[in-house]
Amino acid sequence: MKNRYLLLSILLVLAVAGATLALYGALPDRMPVHWNIRGEVDRYGARANAWLMPGIMAGSLLLFAVLPKISPARFSVDAFTDTYWYCALLVVAMLAWAQAVMLWGVTTGSGATTHHMLAGVAVFIALLGNVMGKVRSNFWIGVRTPWTLANERVWYATHRLAAKTMVGFGALSFVAALADQPAVALALLLAGPLVPAAYSLVYYKRLEREGGLHA
Repeated sequence: MKNRYLLLSILLVLAVAGATLALYGALPDRMPVHWNIRGEVDRYGARANAWLMPGIMAGSLLLFAVLPKISPARFSVDAFTDTYWYCALLVVAMLAWAQAVMLWGVTTGSGATTHHMLAGVAVFIALLGNVMGKVRSNFWIGVRTPWTLANERVWYATHRLAAKTMVGFGALSFVAALADQPAVALALLLAGPLVPAAYSLVYYKRLEREGGLHA
């Protein structure tokens, strides 16, 4: 599965680069590069900015390839390699969506890009949450707080919770984004990972009081 996820990620990078090249001539010399939460353009940049996201996608994929090689043995990703590369594919896909939304907004002149972007991120969070239970203790993916990294029981309990909150809040955020409620959608997106992060501290302290940290 690792090779399949890697191949799909590479194909996505190439597809986005190809789409950017195909549309590049139609882009204005000074184009919108960022929209605020209300869908209003709040930053412009040179047309060459269109190549920034394909570069970030390629760089992210390269980073995903390098990180397992520099991980400490205790925090190796070998125990969940397929899930690791699935997460890499999700990250590349989310960046591809961001580029698609940007190109669509620039070429059509539409200001309705914010809720599309938030909806895509909501799907990403939900899909990522769906595999949180398979992620083992590591430095690169998951709810990496001092308390989850310090104790395996805290890591597992936190990620079981994260699987629920990220999927649940991600789904709710998707609905809020489509309903054109960007502030609500953003708050729900943040709640997905922040709730289990806070829980990791609470659970760690509880184990500490009960003497269960070494169990």
